[in-house]
Amino acid sequence: MTDAVQGRFDLIPTHLAMAAMRDNGYKNTAYALAELIDNAIQAGGRDVEVLCSEREEQLPQRVRRRIDQIGVIDNGSGMDATTLRMALQFGNGTRLDDRSGMGRFGMGLPNASISQCRRVDVWTWRSGITSAIHTYIDLDEVREGAANEVPQPVPSEPPAIWLRAAASPVGSSGTLVVWSDLDRCMWRTARTIIEHSGLLIGRMYRRFIHNGRAAIRLAAFLKRDPTDAYIDRLAEVNDPIYRMTPSSTPAPFTAESMFEPYGDDGEYRHAFTASGTKHEAVVRFTVASEQARRRSESGADAGTQPHGKHAARNVGVSVVRADREIELSQALVDPSEPRDRWWGIEIDFPPELDELFGVTNNKQSARTLSDMLDTPLETLLEPDQSPQQLYDELQEANDPRHDLIRFTEEIRKTLGLMRSQIQTQMKGQTRRRRHKGNSAEVRGTTATTSRKGEGHSGASDAGESLPAEQRVLDLEGGLEDAGVPAQQAHEEAAEAIQSGLKYRFAESDLDSAAFFSVTPRGGVIIITLNTRHPVHEHLIEVLEPDDHAGSAEDRLDNAREGLRLLLEAWARYEDEQPEGRLRDSAMDARSDWGRVARQFFSV
Repeated sequence: MTDAVQGRFDLIPTHLAMAAMRDNGYKNTAYALAELIDNAIQAGGRDVEVLCSEREEQLPQRVRRRIDQIGVIDNGSGMDATTLRMALQFGNGTRLDDRSGMGRFGMGLPNASISQCRRVDVWTWRSGITSAIHTYIDLDEVREGAANEVPQPVPSEPPAIWLRAAASPVGSSGTLVVWSDLDRCMWRTARTIIEHSGLLIGRMYRRFIHNGRAAIRLAAFLKRDPTDAYIDRLAEVNDPIYRMTPSSTPAPFTAESMFEPYGDDGEYRHAFTASGTKHEAVVRFTVASEQARRRSESGADAGTQPHGKHAARNVGVSVVRADREIELSQALVDPSEPRDRWWGIEIDFPPELDELFGVTNNKQSARTLSDMLDTPLETLLEPDQSPQQLYDELQEANDPRHDLIRFTEEIRKTLGLMRSQIQTQMKGQTRRRRHKGNSAEVRGTTATTSRKGEGHSGASDAGESLPAEQRVLDLEGGLEDAGVPAQQAHEEAAEAIQSGLKYRFAESDLDSAAFFSVTPRGGVIIITLNTRHPVHEHLIEVLEPDDHAGSAEDRLDNAREGLRLLLEAWARYEDEQPEGRLRDSAMDARSDWGRVARQFFSV
């Protein structure tokens, strides 16, 4: 019976409001379950169990299983009758504006529940299971006008099926939430629910699992025998920046970190002001280790190996609030770039920054933060406006985006450097795999030897007289300075000195108008290609050999080697200039050439 038929004209009829709230934006069942897990952990529950009950349906030729009910039971502090009713109210609760933990919006339990089912029952107890009280929300009763408020809780012990299905002994206090009539559940079987939820729950609650604050069990059983769980597992740590161990990452990275901190300590800290108080957000940057990027013994690319496929499921910026991940933002991800799986970014902030970062009431995203990450600085500038002018104007207007723009620009800048390092890792493997006797480095060395025989000398030649070990260390340091990972730098330096090579190539994001830099180290000339220069994108990258190029491979390989010879010729020319005006002129010419090339490639 509708409110109008009863002669009531509520501003928002209850049954219509509830119907609208069902479409509240939960991405899937796993995200809705996370709200219940939040409540359990916030109530002090260490043991949280997500239990899936299935029924069997007889079809003409077979029996199939379908999800029947989902229960979440914990050993938290439980609730009294008033708190229980408040917990099932929309926009109410005991933690409204409580900034000390995961909850504060007063929407989690009812919002998440009706997004998946038509009925939710809650039992809670504080002095043993016999003290349990019970109430519920039933959407059919709401639609018929029979229920416009949360029913008064009544004494009632939880159904035996859930107590028998639980692995942990029922504590003196706790809560059980049961979803029935699952008409909105994305997945139809317990197995698919658990398979899709396990990785996500392990990622969302990785910190709680890692430090022992929570153990989250995922189990599935047939309704007729709740003690016989055919799926029974604990959620494992799933760290998208791949630093925590042990974790769900496949071997050999289950017990060792797959990624390494980027930079000196891998962190960037920024203080924001909210309500007159400073609050710090921390960004952690990681990149894959060289071991993680190595090809298998059979030659398989790292991305096709189990750990690479695992990383592909964790691509994005992990946004963490109060130790719980609220989203894996895709704002900075390039969908066409598989190498994005090899970097990690984690933004960690306290609930005091919720309004600034735009945290939604279902704790599934930080919209303002993601929007700013997705908005390059240049798109915010007015014609002829500099970045500093924009910062100053926003600061004068007390616009909170002032700090947020600086924060996201630093993240974007660091990501660009990490991508360059990842690209260098892969190219280092390609160079070692394709090393030939007639490579550009070998041919350039031969040409240099001839020029030395003709009486030409270069500044780098003096380094050739140093002991081999000292030359390796010097060259290794130069390659690391150019952005080459440590292990790769050591291998390339040792190979160059042992083979008598005169040239080594590296790639780095250089703050220079030049297309490349020239640095003598250990008697070897390091040519560092500037990945920031447009020539790199339009010439070097398109000439890189493709593992599956077929007959075109040799053509691309030869073109790449030819270009390297050209660069070696210039590098030697510059190296041979005597100290003073001629050497300075050669260096100036290289920079001028880079500026002209930039102009040509920008047409």
